[in-house]
Amino acid sequence: MSKIALLFSGQGAQRVGMGTDLAEASPSARKILELGSGILPPDFSSILRSGPEETLTRTTYCQPALYLHGLALLAVLKEKKPDLTFAATAGLSLGEFTAHAAGGTFSLGDGLRLVARRGVLMDEACTQRQGAMIALLGADETLAAKVAAAAGWEVANLNGGGQVVLSGPAEKLEAAQAAAKEAGVKRAIPLKVAGAYHSSLMLPAKEGLAEAIAKTSLKMPAVPVLSNFLGRPASSEAEIRTSLLDQVTGTVRWEACLKDLSGRGVTKLIELGPGAVLAGLAKKIVPDLPCASAGTLAELEKVIHEL
Repeated sequence: MSKIALLFSGQGAQRVGMGTDLAEASPSARKILELGSGILPPDFSSILRSGPEETLTRTTYCQPALYLHGLALLAVLKEKKPDLTFAATAGLSLGEFTAHAAGGTFSLGDGLRLVARRGVLMDEACTQRQGAMIALLGADETLAAKVAAAAGWEVANLNGGGQVVLSGPAEKLEAAQAAAKEAGVKRAIPLKVAGAYHSSLMLPAKEGLAEAIAKTSLKMPAVPVLSNFLGRPASSEAEIRTSLLDQVTGTVRWEACLKDLSGRGVTKLIELGPGAVLAGLAKKIVPDLPCASAGTLAELEKVIHEL
């Protein structure tokens, strides 16, 4: 029997219209997608349904959108396969909050309030200081750290499979690209993001989020939930709180998270979110661990059929 771990998408995976098919097909999914009433901006539902894409890309919108969408997919998965059990959860960046909600660390509503606050605070941090991010292809942690130090940037994501993401001040973007070229990095691709996530430029957001996390009721989850910052599950309620905070300004160790899942004897991964980004990374990091991906109702039905 398969030992399944669920993976949840991070910022950048969002798509205009995501979740519409789920809401039409499932009352429980629709209920989850409507949780934002009174918590999120009044135009949230219309932006999610029909854009514009530039607005959905803002952290204020895309973070709660991905959180709700991931949980709506899980609700439909449970409806269609009531005997489904999962052994662990993990999520990339914002997806870690979705993973905690799925694991029972906090309620769906409390998680949404945290995610909504995180999105607003990160949006504010982006406007305070212009930041940028680049993906280095064909780089390991040592090479990426060398490039970051040369440009005055920071290592944001250790995604695995030769992909490392750097964050830093927008005015030093060209310096970072030049440093990457100088160091012999195969490709350095600027990312379409609003700021320098997982770096010290997000410190104002971390400080604001500390208050929200301190007020949130949480407990140890029913299954291990991987911490991006630690590269393993947090071992206590206090460590969950600190690791969710540290993740805002610290390096995301996604490669370590996937290797941890593999080491736990997980035999199948299911990515719940659009774009199959995490499935692509899993194929490079843990090639012996199959990862199915579902971001739409049709894709979810295919995954269920394969189960």
